[in-house]
Amino acid sequence: MESYLKPIFDSRQSFYLKATIIQENNIIKLKSYNTIVATIKDDKATISGIYSATTTRHQKEFLKQNNFKVTSTEQLIKDYLKKEEV
Repeated sequence: MESYLKPIFDSRQSFYLKATIIQENNIIKLKSYNTIVATIKDDKATISGIYSATTTRHQKEFLKQNNFKVTSTEQLIKDYLKKEEV
């Protein structure tokens, strides 16, 4: 199932249909423009990277709406950036 991300915590009135939430089984994904940029699985959130300022806004909003703490971009990176396995 897909739906558009709507701002609740962000000051914007709209994300202009540029951010999509995709729910598949027990996984929730955020697609910003045409890229999957965040995933929530088993109550664990990860982001795949930092892209543009707008995409970062989408990531923060998505995580906040799903009850994850996001206070700054630095904290977003520190706590949620997907670490490559060695």
